Amino acid sequence: MRKYRVAIVGATGMVGQTFIEVLKERQFPIESISFFASANSHGREIAFDGKIYLIETLTKSSFDRGFDFALFSAGSDISLEYAQIAADQNIIVIDNSSAWRMKPGISLVVPEVNASVLTKNDKIIANPNCSTIQAVVPLKIIDDLFNITRITYSTYQAVSGSGYQGIADLKRGYNNEENLFYDKSIYDNCFPHIDDFLETGYTKEEQKMIDETMKILNKKIKISATCVRIPVTIGHSISVHVECEKAIDLNQLRHAYKENNDIVFYEHNTYPTPKDVVGNDLVHVGRLRKDLSVDHGVILWVVADNIRKGAATNAVQIAEYLIKEDLV
Repeated sequence: MRKYRVAIVGATGMVGQTFIEVLKERQFPIESISFFASANSHGREIAFDGKIYLIETLTKSSFDRGFDFALFSAGSDISLEYAQIAADQNIIVIDNSSAWRMKPGISLVVPEVNASVLTKNDKIIANPNCSTIQAVVPLKIIDDLFNITRITYSTYQAVSGSGYQGIADLKRGYNNEENLFYDKSIYDNCFPHIDDFLETGYTKEEQKMIDETMKILNKKIKISATCVRIPVTIGHSISVHVECEKAIDLNQLRHAYKENNDIVFYEHNTYPTPKDVVGNDLVHVGRLRKDLSVDHGVILWVVADNIRKGAATNAVQIAEYLIKEDLV
């Protein structure tokens, strides 16, 4: 079996660290691996597969040695500056930031949903927003069966979506200390404010979910979203209200979810919570019921580990698909 040269950009961040875990767990075929971060982390040791590596400072010449894949999770500014440099050297970049997601010609991919859009010409591939990833996995099934016309999202997002700083603010609250990262204390609290506000009154996070859902499902849909930060460490939850062109057959949908290997379906009055999904790579779905307020409506509750399936695992799955389909 062929093995691949891998670079991890943003290796010290929460998603970067999880890239490492997921690559090991899934036994990704690695010939060599290198770790890059900011100058502040230069020289720090990092363990991988029984060996100790030193973190290197990311520079414009970092990709000169040659890699097959570069997994980026270092923020939009870094991705915009360095991803094209890697891509120009025929390295496949899978980027976890929002930098490339909505750019024309850039594939935005959740492998279970739209991996078929990928070709050998894709050198920069965008990993979607964490909440979008977990939402579109069950939504794709609804769309195939009943043709979605409208979606309303209400998210309940863990502080790890903000990285280590969000978790630190939650811990400060536990210790009765003042918040330093969020505008308001997240301890024993929640707030409908994730990312910056836009002139429309929506936040960037909400607009991401709207735009990315349509790009991934490859259709125009009426979508609204309210994204809420809650005092949970890991695990995003979403209440999803869906309207369709065709009448909803709940038995058909239940069967489709139970037969899907990428979904854990909770029947009857059982349901997933964030604690149920930590460390798991699947999308968990429960509270499935008809929306009695509209024709052809259905409501579902979707929960996933936002650092794994919502970020690192999805990126590695993209790389695995490219290998399987001989697109590297």
